[in-house]
Amino acid sequence: MIKVVLLGGGNLAFHLTKNLLNNKAVNLIQVYNRSIDKIQYLKSKTAITDNLNALEAADIYVVAVADNAISEVSSKLNFKNKLVVHTSGAANLNELKSKSNKGVFYPLQTFSKENKIDFTSIPICIEAETKTDLDLLEKLAKSIAKKYYLINSEQRKHLHVAAVFVNNFVNHLYHIGNEICEENGIPFEILHPLIEKTSKKIVEIPPLKAQTGPAKRNDTKTIKNHKAILNKQQKEIYNLLTKSIQNTYGKKL
Repeated sequence: MIKVVLLGGGNLAFHLTKNLLNNKAVNLIQVYNRSIDKIQYLKSKTAITDNLNALEAADIYVVAVADNAISEVSSKLNFKNKLVVHTSGAANLNELKSKSNKGVFYPLQTFSKENKIDFTSIPICIEAETKTDLDLLEKLAKSIAKKYYLINSEQRKHLHVAAVFVNNFVNHLYHIGNEICEENGIPFEILHPLIEKTSKKIVEIPPLKAQTGPAKRNDTKTIKNHKAILNKQQKEIYNLLTKSIQNTYGKKL
């Protein structure tokens, strides 16, 4: 079994801890968090601590903390011939300041404690400095998810910004759509089937081929009517996205 110490008490750490505790290939021997109160619920399931000097011996130390805390926390994890990994999509491998072996174990998903997470459907991106450590991370990834990918720090930087576009930005557009519906007495649930259909479609065909709407077909009359009823901020976003779509498909407004 792979002995793991997990550091962190945030959303990802919460779900990763839950998974590792039920993982037959892993022995989660300890969880660290600077606020012991946040991990008191684990007291009957595994060892817990708020003292970095009291960490137990493990094969992998998983640093699941905020990006701006990775360097500070990892700098205190100097274990000979042990692997220290962070779980960030945006942070370079070199953000780890440990004198131990370094790696990355990045589950590409959005996490909140309120939502149930099925790790088998989440891709895991891994990186390590040596083949031995990479083999160890592959073994850990296989025990958690159905798919894992070897992604280096430069690739992961671009992957993370791509994820912001398809997740965070798209969700904000949902919010704008919801606002428009609420302001006009329309239940947002009317749009649920359309959202679901679009999400499924881009799994089956490339987004470039899946695009529809007035911007792609150069429907200037509809575009003009839309802009006439939007507020200033909504219109700016509408114009930017419309222009991007038109440029993509070689059409002019």
